[in-house]
Amino acid sequence: MSFGKTTPILRIFDETKALEFYVDFLGFKVDWQHRFEANFPLYLQVSRGECVLHLSEHHGDATPGSALRIETDELEAFQQQLAAKDYKFSHPAIQAMPWGSQDMTIADPFGNRLVFTNAISL
Repeated sequence: MSFGKTTPILRIFDETKALEFYVDFLGFKVDWQHRFEANFPLYLQVSRGECVLHLSEHHGDATPGSALRIETDELEAFQQQLAAKDYKFSHPAIQAMPWGSQDMTIADPFGNRLVFTNAISL
């Protein structure tokens, strides 16, 4: 038995703020976006490398304040990239965790927590 990739859905409330955070700050790219009609809620996919996220303005698609972990083998370089952008709403720092990983937690404008982490080798 095998399972495929997981694609989390995160609740957003403002398209402009979402794009500013996920694209301009974090460096994701917009793969596609969908609305059933003009002035309807937005649903879109963003990605960076192998990390794929769905962002939704649709009520009921996801719970605000969700958390997810995103593994990276270049956490320090990513943190330095973010620090160089001087994004006024977040100044992420790397923290050593008791279980052995290095984590960098960043809250998006909608209360979702993205924890960028290095992988723990067992």
